[in-house]
Amino acid sequence: MTHLANLLEAFQPRRASETPIQEGLIVFTRYPEPGKTKTRLIPSLGPDGAAELQRRMTEHLLAEVKELQRNRPVSVEVRYEGGSEGLVREWLGPKIRLRTQGGGDLGDRMARAFREAFQAGANRVVLVGTDIPNITDRTLLKAFVNLAYADVVLGPAHDGGYYLIGLKRASPHLFVDVPWGTEEVLERTRQIAHGLGLSTVLLETLDDVDRPEDLHLWEEATKRIPEPHPLEQISIIIPTLNEASNLAKTLASTSNAADVEVIVVDGGSTDKTTEVARSWEIEVLLSTPGRARQMNTGSARAMGGILLFLHGDTRLPRGFDRYVRDLLARPGVVAGAFRLRVDSNLPGLRILERLVDLRSRPFQFPYGDQAIFLRTELFWDMGGFPDIPIMEDFELIRRLRRRGRIVTAPLPVLTSARRWENLGIVRATLINYAIPLAYYLGASPSRLARWYRGKCRN
Repeated sequence: MTHLANLLEAFQPRRASETPIQEGLIVFTRYPEPGKTKTRLIPSLGPDGAAELQRRMTEHLLAEVKELQRNRPVSVEVRYEGGSEGLVREWLGPKIRLRTQGGGDLGDRMARAFREAFQAGANRVVLVGTDIPNITDRTLLKAFVNLAYADVVLGPAHDGGYYLIGLKRASPHLFVDVPWGTEEVLERTRQIAHGLGLSTVLLETLDDVDRPEDLHLWEEATKRIPEPHPLEQISIIIPTLNEASNLAKTLASTSNAADVEVIVVDGGSTDKTTEVARSWEIEVLLSTPGRARQMNTGSARAMGGILLFLHGDTRLPRGFDRYVRDLLARPGVVAGAFRLRVDSNLPGLRILERLVDLRSRPFQFPYGDQAIFLRTELFWDMGGFPDIPIMEDFELIRRLRRRGRIVTAPLPVLTSARRWENLGIVRATLINYAIPLAYYLGASPSRLARWYRGKCRN
C-alpha cells in the first residue's frame, strides 16, 4: 500500500508547454548569375554551367524543404546574395519569403539572420546552405528534433566546416573569430559553444560541392536509386551511464553481423564506460544524461536505414540482424523487438518473462530491455523519442501502434538481472508495471522519474 500511495502522489496530468513551439528554417543561397556564383567550378563547367548548378542545387534543397513541411509546420525564409528581389522572386516564385543576407562576412550574416528570426517569434531556428546534395528532409527533421534538448545542432562537412546550424536562442558569439572558409570552422565553433556553456549535437557528416573534384557527388545524389530494405544497414544505438561492467558483453553480441554500425552515447559516466566503448573502435558520443536524449543524439549520427536501440546491459542473440531485416520487410510491419530473457535463475523470473511475452506478442507492446527496432525514416517521421525523463520507449511504441503492426522476434535478448536482484522480484515487477499504468493514466513523467529513482535507491 505504501508503494501505491507514493505512486498516486506522483500522479499529475501532463501539461502542454505554455510556450508554443515555433520553428523557422533559413536557407542561405546566391542568385545564379553567370560568372558570380560557384566561381571555383567555372574552369570545369564554364560561367553558365556553374550558375546552372547553383540554380539546381538550390531548387533541390527547397524540394526537400517542401517534404519537411508536409509533416512539420516549419516557416521558411530564403536569404539570398546577388541579383535583386525581383529576379529571385521570378526564379523561386511569388509565395516564398525572401530577404537579402545583408553586409558583412558569413558570420555577420548568419548572426543577423538568427537574431531577426528569434525577434520575429521563433524559438527553434535552423540555418542551412545549398551546397550539400545529400541533405534530405530527414536531415532537417533531425536538426529540429535535436533542438528539443540541445542548445546547438551542427551538420559537419567533410572539409571541416558545417552545412547546417540550429539554435534555440540568438548566440552571436558563435559567429565571432571563426576562420570562415577553412577546415577549422567546425572545431572552432564547438570550442566557442563549449566556452559559452552551450550543449551541442552533431548530425551526420556530409560532403559539399564546391570544387571540380566534388561534382561526382551531385551526379550521384541526383541519380541514386534507394537500396532495397533487406540490404539496409542497421545502426545500433546504445545509451550508457556507468555500464563499464556490462558493456563489453553487450558490444560483443553486436559483432559477427552483416552491415551493422554501433554508436555508444554516454550520458556522463563516472566509471570506465567510455574507455570500454572506445576499445572496441566504435563511435562514442557524449550527451547530456537522459535515455531519450542520448538515443536521439545517436540516431542523428546514424547512417543506417534501420535503427535498433539496445540497453548497455543487454545482449543481442546470434543472428539478430537477419531477423531484424526479415521482420521489417513484412507487409504492414512498422517496428519490432525481441523476447526478453533475464540473466539469472532466480525463482519467479521465468513467470516475469512470460508476462512480458504476453504484452509483447498479442498486445504488440514491447519496450524496456527488448531492443526496439524500426526504419530510420519512420523514426524521424515520428519525431524521434519524446524528450521526457522516463517512458520514452513506451510512448514511442504507443505512437507506432497507430501506424501498423509491431512484431516480436522469436529469439530473446539477454538482460542483466541486477534490477531484480537489488529490489527483489516482486517489488521490481510491481514498480515496472505501476509506472506504465500511471503514465497511461496521465501521470507526469518528471514526477514518475523522481518516484522511480527514489524507489531504486531505497
